[in-house]
Amino acid sequence: MWRHPSEDFSMSNIRYFSRHKGEVNCTFSPDCQILLTCCDDGRLYLWNANSAKHLATVSGHSAHTQSVETVSFSPDGQWLLSGGWDNRALLWRVQCGEMVEELQGHTAAVQSSAFSSDSQCVATGSWDRTVRVWKLHDEKEVVVLQEHLGNVACLCFSVTEMLASGSWDGTVRVWLPMRHACLFVLGGCERLWVRSLAFSIDGRVLASAAEGDMVKIWDTTTGVCLKRLQGHKDSAFGCVFSPGGELLVSGSEQLEEEGDEENSTERSESWRSLNSEQDNIDDSYTNLDIT
Repeated sequence: MWRHPSEDFSMSNIRYFSRHKGEVNCTFSPDCQILLTCCDDGRLYLWNANSAKHLATVSGHSAHTQSVETVSFSPDGQWLLSGGWDNRALLWRVQCGEMVEELQGHTAAVQSSAFSSDSQCVATGSWDRTVRVWKLHDEKEVVVLQEHLGNVACLCFSVTEMLASGSWDGTVRVWLPMRHACLFVLGGCERLWVRSLAFSIDGRVLASAAEGDMVKIWDTTTGVCLKRLQGHKDSAFGCVFSPGGELLVSGSEQLEEEGDEENSTERSESWRSLNSEQDNIDDSYTNLDIT
């Protein structure tokens, strides 16, 4: 008999992290020991995720002055990047909450950010329609990628140092950022706001979630859409691969209704088969030759 996963959950030892005065977003450090919360009040707080002890407040001297839109931990857990409506991208040292550097250049709100897998580079996406990539602790010129026709809403690095960017223009662009080169332009015909991106563990597959009820799976070597995963009753907001890479999870705003258990089970099984035969889909993509 089918059993809803929520039946296995129980509530105990609830911890409240309550200092903010507005809508709160949060993210974990890679080792899940530190919780970062950010808010429309322009403040960021670092907490011990187990004890709920307040570790540091990121505010005061030169902190963000408006709503914080994005925060990202570096994979090595040493650095934090925050960006917001004040057009600023700030680099922080996690252990002490000290701001190390302001990464300047964006002329509109900074909405997205991501670190490279080796923690040496960080990328930011903005409402000024550009992606900027900095090599940390290096005085080299900033890489500016500016082919999007809308706000850059999400970013993701692969282990092979490709960078994917999703935009309100409905496209996903896959870059070799240090070569200022765009490899593929994925989608764009439907002009749906791309909300989330995730590379598989080996970087050979890219998942994208957009305003519609569909998650798409792309081959990063050819730019071809391998799968269209349907089932959400509302826009898909986020997607992420499991650490082992065998599962893909996505979330949307609307919950399942009663009587949908059978369909839910079928979708759950189909989303496991990412390596099965390619769907016969006429999805648009542009393959750009790099010389």
